Amino acid sequence: MKTVESARTRSGDVEVRELRRTYPGRGGEPRHAIDGIDLTVEAGEVHGLLGPNGAGKTTLCKILCTLLTPTSGTARVSGFDVVEQPTAVRRVIGTVFGGDRGLYTRLTARENLMYWSALYLLKPREARLRVGKLLERVGLEDRADERVETFSRGMKQRLHLARGLIGDPSVLILDEPTVGMDPVAARDFRALMDELRAERRTVLITTHDMAEAEAVCDRVTLIDGGRLLGTEDPKTIGGWLTAYDRVTAGGVTAPTVAAMRSIPGATVAEYDAEALSLRVETDREGAVNQVLRSLAEAGVSEITTSRPGLEEVYLHLIGARGLRV
Repeated sequence: MKTVESARTRSGDVEVRELRRTYPGRGGEPRHAIDGIDLTVEAGEVHGLLGPNGAGKTTLCKILCTLLTPTSGTARVSGFDVVEQPTAVRRVIGTVFGGDRGLYTRLTARENLMYWSALYLLKPREARLRVGKLLERVGLEDRADERVETFSRGMKQRLHLARGLIGDPSVLILDEPTVGMDPVAARDFRALMDELRAERRTVLITTHDMAEAEAVCDRVTLIDGGRLLGTEDPKTIGGWLTAYDRVTAGGVTAPTVAAMRSIPGATVAEYDAEALSLRVETDREGAVNQVLRSLAEAGVSEITTSRPGLEEVYLHLIGARGLRV
């Protein structure tokens, strides 16, 4: 994907305060799809939103792009209120929800984008230029004049990305943007995120792909049950679980492994008796120090420690149910 044009100088961002969206539940009790969320996405930031199905991610995205109205609270996009100024919000926002919705499969990729450019009131010459550049940018220039019904799921996702950019938005909302993409297309998607960041566009991404979130996001927010659990740089998010550490070591004999098993809060996750390699995981404050001390007393010198990655934090805070896509 190639950089073909720069966005205008902008100050686009997302501000959400005490946002709620309530539905009638069983027995008349209200069900909170969004329950008092506060969230700020800075201008030019690529922000990840992670959570299990039903956590409220898509509801939040639909409120931000004016498809749903909140029950209470406020949400502003590029300074415009989504309830009081929905038309202004739609002018500055681009959305990608994926699937087949929003694409006309009996039209070609170029015809789809020309149609959407007309909805944004682009002049024909400007539209043709922008459509051509976007098709090149998402790697579809060679298939531009083929019907979308012949496209793979990943190709449709790339066309969705082009459609989301057709209005030259300052804020882009992407709901599971890499679903169905092959590894090459996913790599190109990451390159595109770098380009959008350089253009000072604000991007909000919902995803289940931990590697993707760590690779492309400046910050990540975890959401569950309509509530935000926290927001952090993905590289330091392991700090949320300060009790969890991993120790790997080489040259470890069986008696030393037995000693590891007796340390409170330490679990021998893996031991290879032939290679004498050991992996220990801790879930209690101070346990890692006891593990390191025991290894040192046994004369083990090949030792490394690491903190949890984003996926491990996600699993500890939300649980394995969050990986069901």
